[in-house]
Amino acid sequence: MHELSLRFHLERKTGGLSRIIERGTKGIETIVRFTILNTFPTFIEFLLTAIIFWRGYGFSYLAVTAVTVWLYIWFTVKASDWRISIRRTMNNSDTDANTKAIDSLLNFETVKYFGNEEMEAKRFDQSMARYEKAATSVWTSLGWLNFGQGVIFGLGTTVMLVISGLSVLNGHQTVGDFVFINAMLLQLSVPLNFIGFVYREIRQGLTDIEEMFDLLEVKPEVVDAPDAKELVIGKGAISFKNVHFAYDPARPILKGISFEVPAGKTVAVVGPSGAGKSTLSRLLYRFYDVQSGTITIDNQDLRTVTQKSLRKVIGMVPQDTVLFNDTIAYNIRYGRPSASEGEVTTAAEIAQISDFIRHLPEGFETKVGERGLKLSGGEKQRVAIARTVLKAPPVLILDEATSALDTTTEREIQAALDIVSKNRTTLVIAHRLSTVIGADEIIVLKSGAIAERGTHADLLAQNGLYASMWNRQREATQAEEHLKQVRENDDLGVVNRLAPAN
Repeated sequence: MHELSLRFHLERKTGGLSRIIERGTKGIETIVRFTILNTFPTFIEFLLTAIIFWRGYGFSYLAVTAVTVWLYIWFTVKASDWRISIRRTMNNSDTDANTKAIDSLLNFETVKYFGNEEMEAKRFDQSMARYEKAATSVWTSLGWLNFGQGVIFGLGTTVMLVISGLSVLNGHQTVGDFVFINAMLLQLSVPLNFIGFVYREIRQGLTDIEEMFDLLEVKPEVVDAPDAKELVIGKGAISFKNVHFAYDPARPILKGISFEVPAGKTVAVVGPSGAGKSTLSRLLYRFYDVQSGTITIDNQDLRTVTQKSLRKVIGMVPQDTVLFNDTIAYNIRYGRPSASEGEVTTAAEIAQISDFIRHLPEGFETKVGERGLKLSGGEKQRVAIARTVLKAPPVLILDEATSALDTTTEREIQAALDIVSKNRTTLVIAHRLSTVIGADEIIVLKSGAIAERGTHADLLAQNGLYASMWNRQREATQAEEHLKQVRENDDLGVVNRLAPAN
């Protein structure tokens, strides 16, 4: 699954995917166990029984045995094939129910915000009702299958015992022969029933692994070229040359983008939502390949180097930091799993989170919870920064790393980012323009094309799109700070009124 491209994972349903894999692996285990370990000895037993009947009692007994076994197997195959469609319905319902359950639990807070617990329970119950109906049909059909198998074997046994009984009355066989034939038929029923069971289990196993093999047949959208080489990093200069890209051919995202990020410099990309800013970082990571144009690092086309070597030299601090449900130390060390405790501590200090960690009862061993929900937005961002510091990449991408934070926290995080990005080739994708004032160059995107470019002062002097965005954000920030000051004054006034007179 990790080999597949970003597009696949953006469209996935985590709960259903995990259930498909779980069923598939169990189905493979079932098929291997029955086909290799049990089937061969059963066929040997059939063969020996047939030889005994033929040599001891004649061809008629062999013929009845062969017809009984053939009818039994034919009926089992037909009935099992009929049951497969029911099994598929049950699997689909099970996948759907698990998808809804996992999705609902992952979005626990959203469910609570809107008070939709009953709605989620109802959606899950509807899926489980379909699963219950299909599962009941599976077991009901199994009852009919077993009944049919019993009838066929019972008829075969009756015919052979009638033949043997007549032979006893005519003096051609003894009562001992009759008892022996009956015992052999009872002995034969065990492997015969087992063969039916094996076929049912194998067919069900094949049905269970169908969807997993469909997953295995999905081809990655981005693959290394046959002659791909390791990326040789020098100074780390980045270049976009006439880059065109679209997620959907009918809706172009980038339209001939060309710019450079010189080694050790910082270039910021700003613009309205939907302008294609975050797409640049995805292309640089090679989650997608460009339709035309080239992206290079140190004059090496990203399509000619291995993905592993490319991603090894790039560090990312995203807007929405999702942490693993493990300790703070684990999440920081994820940037470089071989790092020592001292290196982890140093990275935390650079990210300005070490003081916070020291005050925690368990320190670096504190669990962060599912997706890091036990930490605040600013704390998660600092962990992400520490993780990137530990990776020590020559190329850094800051993808709206502070846009979801309040003004005070943004300034603190920005100070840490300034330290991290120093002397590194840095591409900043920003929503808040106050975070990119010090960039060596600012590129303004609009509708997938470069509308303006220059330093902060140059762009303000042009009095264009950037200046308009800057004025709107400055007014919003001033209004926010004014409102904050008013609230502080109101709170102070309340305290003064409640304070006792001297």
